[in-house]
Amino acid sequence: MNRSVSEGASGLLVSDVDSTFLTQEVIELVAEHAGVRDRVEEITTAAMRGELDFAQSLRARVALLEGLEESVLEQVREALVPTDGALELVARARAAGWVTALVSGGFHEVIDPLAARAGIDHVVANRFEIRQGRFTGEVLGPIIDGTAKLRTLQQLSERYGVPASRVVAIGDGANDRQMLEAAGVGIAFRAKPALREVADAVIDSRSLLDAWEHLEGVRVG
Repeated sequence: MNRSVSEGASGLLVSDVDSTFLTQEVIELVAEHAGVRDRVEEITTAAMRGELDFAQSLRARVALLEGLEESVLEQVREALVPTDGALELVARARAAGWVTALVSGGFHEVIDPLAARAGIDHVVANRFEIRQGRFTGEVLGPIIDGTAKLRTLQQLSERYGVPASRVVAIGDGANDRQMLEAAGVGIAFRAKPALREVADAVIDSRSLLDAWEHLEGVRVG
């Protein structure tokens, strides 16, 4: 997804999706329909703590979905719950002239419709490989890991002429570490220890709108 944004942006807001912009982990919602949610949750938790390589962990989780019918994706999309304040944070950022982006180890097939309704400018995520209406158990194309999230932040910053000092990145897990370190303000939202130690700000409330004060600080700074 790639919406048109005028040049001269006030800033760049880049957010993780699973357990940050959303209250859930997308792949766990899909895994529930395959009857393997517990196994997937174990792998997800270890990956977000930084105990497993993200790309390897994602492949292992997606492999457990082999044979699942594509039709479950509509049920998963309907089950999504945005984090309190997430949609309002995006609305305020856009009204203030910020470019907004979601970068996710999750999946376009689930995230894109919600992002479109929220008015998100850019979405970068993974894609399931689906053939003849069923999951193959593989990821289609390059995996969006921590390095890919960092690269996306840098590319958008360059594209819109936004210096690092005016970039705010938000995440919750080890996979977000690189982009938080590169941002002018890196925010750990209800985050794992691996991310808290590198963040400029830590938010433990349940509302993502509490990040607005940090965007405001960048805007007036």
